[in-house]
This record gives sequence, structure tokens and C-alpha cells, in this order.
Amino acid sequence: MLFSTQGFLLGFLPATLILFHLCARRRTARQAVLVGASLVFYGFWDWRFVPALVGLTLANWGLGRAWAATGQKIWPVTGLVLNLLILGFFKYANFFAESIATALGRHHTAWAIALPLGVSFFVFQKIAYHADLLRGARPVRSALDFLEFVTFFPQLIAGPIVRHSEIVPQFETDPHGPAVWENLSRGSMLLLIGLAKKAGLADSLAQVCNPLFEQAAHGASLNMAQGWLAAISYSLQIFFDFSGYSDMAIGMALLFGLRLPFNFDAPYRATSIRAFWRRWHMTLSRFLRDYLYIPLGGNRKGTARQIANLVATMALGGLWHGAGWTFVAWGALHGAALSVNHVWSRTGIRLAAPLAWAATMLFVILGWVLFRAPDFPTATRMLRAMAGLHGVGRAPIHDAALFWIALAVAVIGPSSQDAVSRMRPSPLLAVPAGIAFVFLLLLIGGRIPDAFIYFQF
Repeated sequence: MLFSTQGFLLGFLPATLILFHLCARRRTARQAVLVGASLVFYGFWDWRFVPALVGLTLANWGLGRAWAATGQKIWPVTGLVLNLLILGFFKYANFFAESIATALGRHHTAWAIALPLGVSFFVFQKIAYHADLLRGARPVRSALDFLEFVTFFPQLIAGPIVRHSEIVPQFETDPHGPAVWENLSRGSMLLLIGLAKKAGLADSLAQVCNPLFEQAAHGASLNMAQGWLAAISYSLQIFFDFSGYSDMAIGMALLFGLRLPFNFDAPYRATSIRAFWRRWHMTLSRFLRDYLYIPLGGNRKGTARQIANLVATMALGGLWHGAGWTFVAWGALHGAALSVNHVWSRTGIRLAAPLAWAATMLFVILGWVLFRAPDFPTATRMLRAMAGLHGVGRAPIHDAALFWIALAVAVIGPSSQDAVSRMRPSPLLAVPAGIAFVFLLLLIGGRIPDAFIYFQF
């Protein structure tokens, strides 16, 4: 079930909200509603994985309780190993087997391993949980609290990646407290903004870039205009698609009285690659920093070690995005760029802001080509096209106005957090918001729904 479908927006979400708020005053009841609804939501994708999700969640909770009872590190360490094995088996078994077979000059027949939806996100949550326990954090005492922490449906499939210390204490708060109407109004506005990003912009941009990437994947030589149109369109699509999902998730959480961390902060306004990663998928960036980069040594052991740590961290971050060498290469390139950025900053030389922004965006857009391409030959054909090696040519756009609107919103528009914080709830705002919501419902009703890009990760 997708957030951006009429069935979800007119059926599942309102029904869940009504049930939740009918029993909001009773903590156990409202938590049971959210856990039950979340399992139904996940079951719409594949019921086979619901028992596995529940079983793995309870196993991780039990390991945390064993740590609390004994203080022995073996329990959180077991949790870390268990979750890494789960992720490695479901997501990377075929990838590593194929890579080894190719290196040995052999052929690997892919094993029939079904990938549980959202496994990368909810496994990362549990990894962070056990890592925090090793650092002295208090474990979650209630099984129901832990189930809600892991399965909460707005963030279950594609984040934001939430730490237990951020959300579990909120379960005690009465959702019908003084902030109830502000939460409902701001949550509804975030939900609308996210839906507009996904249905109004991302899905329309996909119709521009997908055919061009498919042509390149089938060996076609694109001209320069087509190459740049594909690359820029995809750069906009992935931003509006994933930030749209994040906005909808954060907005829906507010409807239930819960606050999730924001995930994007106008990343295409960044004037350095370091600034870009402070603004893009911020909950993943902090996860990689806190649980990989800093434990590896961070910047504490000299420049050479820092560069190695950055490249290793980002390469693993790339691999997290997908079981393919193009993702690893994309992550390693960003690690190298971050290293150059760190070394450059120590020289004291500063580029003019417009030049720094242009250089950053050029690197990011070129990197997205590698990220989007299914293999290195396709990425090479796209980059050759962008370099003009097959002529300049033309690339007519069916809806040029939408393309330029999307570009303007991404580059000069406010972040969702800024937009919502500036909007004061009022009846005058509710009327146009309602009209926009109806329009978007009609728009998505006439389309085959496109899954969010990050669902594949």
C-alpha cells in the first residue's frame, strides 16, 4: 500500500486515525491500534514477512532486556550480529555470490531470496539500538513500546531512521494534550506538501528521465541535451520522491501526536559536498557518522586515516543503498569528494558562493547518473552523452513548465520544515489546502501508482 494512493489516503489512514483518537486517552489501547495498523499496512505488501518482522522485533527486544538484567555485552553484540546477518542474507547474498563467481570466471544462478520491504531501514534501527545499549543507553522495557518503535507504519518502509531515545519517550505523552490541534494542522500540511512533491512533481519527472535512461541501458547513444535532461530530471525526481515520502511520514506521525526528525533541508542549495550531506537524508548521514565514521576513528588519527575512514564509510553507505557495484562506486566517490572538501577547507581558500554551489551541484548531478544507471556501461553512455560526444542535439520536454517549476522549488524554495513553521494554522489556509488535496487525489486516481524510489533499498 503506497502513501500516494486513494486507497491509503481515503481508507487506511482515516480509519486508523479515527480508531487511534477514539482511544487516545488510554496508552495501551492507542499503542495497540498503531501496532495492529502497522502490521496490516506491512501485510498489504507481503503477509509472509509479517511473522518474521514481529519475531525479529521481539527477539531484539528480548536481547535488550537480557542486557538490562545481566549487564553482559554479549547480548547487544548478539543483536548487532543477528541484524547484520539478516541484512546480509536477504539483501546481499546473491550480490556477493555473483561477485565471487565473476572473479573466479564462473556463473552464479541467483538464489530465490525474496527481499522484505524496508529491511534496510528497520534493521538499521535495531543496529543503532544495540550500539546505543553498548554505549550505556537505557533499553526499552515494554514489548509494546518496542513493537511500536520498530513497526510504526509512517517510517517503517523508508525512514526517517529514528533512534529509540527520540521516539519511545513520546509514547507516554497524551496525544490529546495542548498541542493536539497544532499537530493535526501542521501534520496535515506536511502530508499535503509531501503528496504534492511525490504525485505532482516526482512522478511527472519520472516520465522524462526513465525513458532516456532506458534507451541508454539498451545501448542507444543519447545526444548532449538528452543526457543532461535525463541527469537533471533524475536529480529532481529522487529529491522530490524521497523528501516527499519523508514529509508524508513526518506529517502522519504528527497526526498521531509523534514527532519524527526531519530528513531534508534544501540540499540543492548546498555550497559544498559536506553541506550537501548535512542536508540530504539527514538521518542516514548521522547514522553513518555516529555508527561507522566515528567508531572507525573519524578525524582523530591524522589526515590519511580520516580520508580512508570517509571513503570506507561512504562506500558502505553506497552499498546500503543497493546490492550493486555502481552504488559502491557512487558512495566511494562521495567519500573522496568529502575528503577533498576537508583538505580544501584547511587551506583557508574560499570559493565565491555561486562558484562553490555550481561545483557542488555538478558533482552531485554526475554522481546521480552512476546511482541511477543499472550498470557501469549505461552510466558510461550517459556521461559520454553529457560530455557532448554524440552531438549537442535537442531534447524536447512534454511539460517544460513543470520541469522549470520543479527546478526552482528545489534550488530556491524553502525546506518543508521552514514552510510549515512559517504557516500559521488558519481557516483561510485550510480552503486552498483542501482544494489542492482534492486535485492531487484526482491526479493520482488517473495514474498507475509509482512506488517510492527508496522502497527498493
